[in-house]
Amino acid sequence: MNEQKKNSITLIGAIGLGTGVMISAGIFALLGQIAELSNQWIFLIFLVGAVVTGFSAYSYIKFSQNYPSAGGIGMYLVKAYGKGVFSSVGALMMILSMVINQSLVAKTFGSYTMQIFNGSSDTWVISVLGVGLLIFALIINLLRNSFIQTFTSIMSVIKILGLVLFAAGGLFAARFALKLPEVSEAAESLSFAHYIAATALAVIAFKGFTTITNNGDEIIKPKVNVGRAIMFSIIISLVVYIVVTFGVTANLSVSEIIASKDYALAEAARPVFSGLGLWFTVILAILATITGIIASVFAVSRLIAMLANMQMIPHKKISENIKTQQQTIFYTVGLAIVLTILFDLTRIASLGVFLYLVMDMMIHYGLVVKMKDEIKVNRWIVWSAFILDFVILLGFLYIKISTDLLVVIVAAAIIIALFIIQKLFFKLKEKTVT
Repeated sequence: MNEQKKNSITLIGAIGLGTGVMISAGIFALLGQIAELSNQWIFLIFLVGAVVTGFSAYSYIKFSQNYPSAGGIGMYLVKAYGKGVFSSVGALMMILSMVINQSLVAKTFGSYTMQIFNGSSDTWVISVLGVGLLIFALIINLLRNSFIQTFTSIMSVIKILGLVLFAAGGLFAARFALKLPEVSEAAESLSFAHYIAATALAVIAFKGFTTITNNGDEIIKPKVNVGRAIMFSIIISLVVYIVVTFGVTANLSVSEIIASKDYALAEAARPVFSGLGLWFTVILAILATITGIIASVFAVSRLIAMLANMQMIPHKKISENIKTQQQTIFYTVGLAIVLTILFDLTRIASLGVFLYLVMDMMIHYGLVVKMKDEIKVNRWIVWSAFILDFVILLGFLYIKISTDLLVVIVAAAIIIALFIIQKLFFKLKEKTVT
């Protein structure tokens, strides 16, 4: 059975966990959505997204150097805001954004798998396949840390090499003509807010680095290696995103990428590698999504367990023979299954953007204002991260109000519900103590 154990995750293992989550969601699930909002500027959007993420990562690295912890983000919020409603809601928003990422990856798994059978992108089978992947991830996460980090690290290397090979094949077919993709007709209707919204999605493509912080003191020499793992993961993912994007755009127009946004890489493989290439790309997507799900469940279950052990969320042990962290794996996967069934890829990604960016701003504000006497930081970097988050959140909000008001209402309802539930929980807790 899996349990938290200090010094059980190596630097390479931590990098594998981070890239495992990032690359699965970023390139397979979000490439088409980013193209829809940025047209021919996909490359630039990924680069800007990496820069914004780099500013954000600074805050997490500073926190991790001072408070390495399994369930790190929850601990960071508690240190900044105290053990109460505000910190618990922030941690729950992080949890939900990561669970949303799991359902995004699960749905992507289904979409790519169906391409082998020329399946429709909206068939119910996609959801069934996604649920199957989530159940598989649950089983794997009940095993030991050493197996999980070895498995995710090996699979991360395989998928990175496979994606580079895919990109090389695409560029070879296009005679290595590196150029911006042709502007589609939809580009005329794009505003500056669309590019800001595309950047928000790109940030989500990199947010998998938080998986590393949530394994905190389980990483060998966490005060040094958490920061190293975060930066290496972001850089590796950026290189892979740019190279693969070149491979895709060399063989598909922006319009074609948008039309096949849920399985763009598989569509790009058809003219380049023919039948075998499609199988190669789908298998690559399957490997990437499997490692992404496993790594994410691994991190989220720890964060929920930490909050439960600190009595910051409603929780009741079902058996003394089942550890808290083992029980929270079922919470994590169960919620991801519900989201996979209820929402499409675009709305799943949008919910993740809202919840993650709000929580991210809470981290930055907590570090630069609440923790100013405890942790020495470059205030300019932290405030820049806060402002960048705020700007891209506003841009994304504006676009979604114009195009999909329902997802904005759902996101707002989730945040309000979290505050109400936690307020009631802490009031009840106070009455019980008194």
